[in-house]
Amino acid sequence: MKKGHYAKIRKFVFTSMILAPIIPFVLILSVGFYYFTTSLESSTIASMKRIVEDHGQMIGSFLKEREADLKFILHSYDFNDIADPVILDNTFKRLKKESPTFIDLGVFNKDGIHVAYHGPYKLVGKDYGKEEWFKEVMKKGQYISDIFLGFRRIPHFVIALKREDSENSWVIRATIDTFMFCNLVKKVRIGKTGEAYIVNTDGILQTERRSGGNLMEKPADTIKYLKSHSDIKIYKQEKEYLYATTWLKDDNWMLVVRQEKADAFSAFRTASYIIIFISIIGGAIIIAAAFFMTGRIVRRLERMDAEKEQLNQQLIGASRLAELGEMSTGFAHEINNPLQIIKSEQSLIELNMSELKEAGQLKKSEPLDEIEDSMEQIKLQVSRCSKITQQILKFGRQSEPERLDVDLRSFIPEVTDMVAKKASVHGISIKQNVAEDTAPVYGDTSQLQQVLLNLFNNAMDAIIDQHGTFGGKLSIEAGPKGNRNIEIKVTDNGSGISPENLSKIFSPFFTTKPVGKGTGLGLSVCYGIIDKMGGTMTATSEKDVGTTFIINLPEAK
Repeated sequence: MKKGHYAKIRKFVFTSMILAPIIPFVLILSVGFYYFTTSLESSTIASMKRIVEDHGQMIGSFLKEREADLKFILHSYDFNDIADPVILDNTFKRLKKESPTFIDLGVFNKDGIHVAYHGPYKLVGKDYGKEEWFKEVMKKGQYISDIFLGFRRIPHFVIALKREDSENSWVIRATIDTFMFCNLVKKVRIGKTGEAYIVNTDGILQTERRSGGNLMEKPADTIKYLKSHSDIKIYKQEKEYLYATTWLKDDNWMLVVRQEKADAFSAFRTASYIIIFISIIGGAIIIAAAFFMTGRIVRRLERMDAEKEQLNQQLIGASRLAELGEMSTGFAHEINNPLQIIKSEQSLIELNMSELKEAGQLKKSEPLDEIEDSMEQIKLQVSRCSKITQQILKFGRQSEPERLDVDLRSFIPEVTDMVAKKASVHGISIKQNVAEDTAPVYGDTSQLQQVLLNLFNNAMDAIIDQHGTFGGKLSIEAGPKGNRNIEIKVTDNGSGISPENLSKIFSPFFTTKPVGKGTGLGLSVCYGIIDKMGGTMTATSEKDVGTTFIINLPEAK
């Protein structure tokens, strides 16, 4: 068949496989989203209404109870009795037992003169005849004031009642603890940002506002809601806040409850994100499935031997990996033989030197000390090479590594010493910082040494590329990270890794080094070692600034 025919089939199948599932998918999501958001909005508004109603009733009950306490006193004594300081003091003590919100208690004659007072201020003799609250109580018989300063110059509000006797009329007044009343109002907690406060008919705050606003201030954002209305009014047209208001105290105070819309409808926002996520994922799955199935059908019609070719390539790749494993084991055996010879020769040299020293033919000197240090270094490096070949052999045999508790406080300095000479030659300063409270980790010392040496060598190569032989810095840090984890950081000020390459550095055979200088297996193998130890390995880098490799390992149990 011609390629044009396959193109028509591909287009028809692809379109059908997308439209068939996506239309009902979109309809279901749209209907579900509409009913869910409508229900959520109604539930949120109903909850706010209920809170405003309950809180408004609680505040109203509080004021009525305090008014009832004063009424009882007003009708229990006549003017001459209650004006007696002793009786007034005893009366206030009983009043205080009823409610701790009372601050003071005072008696006034019909002219507004403060004739008796119990409280923390010196108010006896003060003339309140021209005060607004006194005029109101003389006119109405009872009055709950707004917040005002008065003679004491401190924000407060009072409850005042008038009694008409046959020969006299007088007023009893109590001051309410503004702090306790504010706390009563501020008890409302809705989400993270919900708050309640009271304003009077002029929009002046009668209680403090948690989000900002002191007593007797006039916030601009409340004035627009000071409209006369019955029951509870909800304002949801505002950009930032959801408001609910109700009038108190004979429509002289308004209780305002407000909450940031982002907080009030956080569930709505979460649901929106989830639905968008589901839509994207669902649409992507539908398109991907349609694309995959269409391509599969057309490919099978067009080329039946494509899968065979792929299988052949996979078999070739697998056989090459198998051969590489066998070759690495053979190399390890071949390297191990000269290592044993070097080790024997080194032991012989040590024995001869020991005999010569005993015979007095070798005297202690600085050159002799250097030779002995070199012999120790040869011994150490031969042992290290032996361990590496053993690791290769273990890998070839697929045996388990030898795991034990590794004390990083001594282990890291030992590994660092191995590269200290190379660093010094190339002008690289090494800084170590291993915390004293660093717990041991559980793992194979040779494998962990391999990881750190690989990171050190890579870092020094990057530093030399960037700075040459002057100004290089290599930092090794280790310490507890939390959740019983130990963090190891290797940081350099080398050439860094570009963002496009940073995500590929742990991939096998990926390297930024020139041909012949790197295989691209080092970091991949290191990543695998750390993963088998139950840890993680990540990297951060900035081009021409430096790179940090971060290893997280669990503490040894």
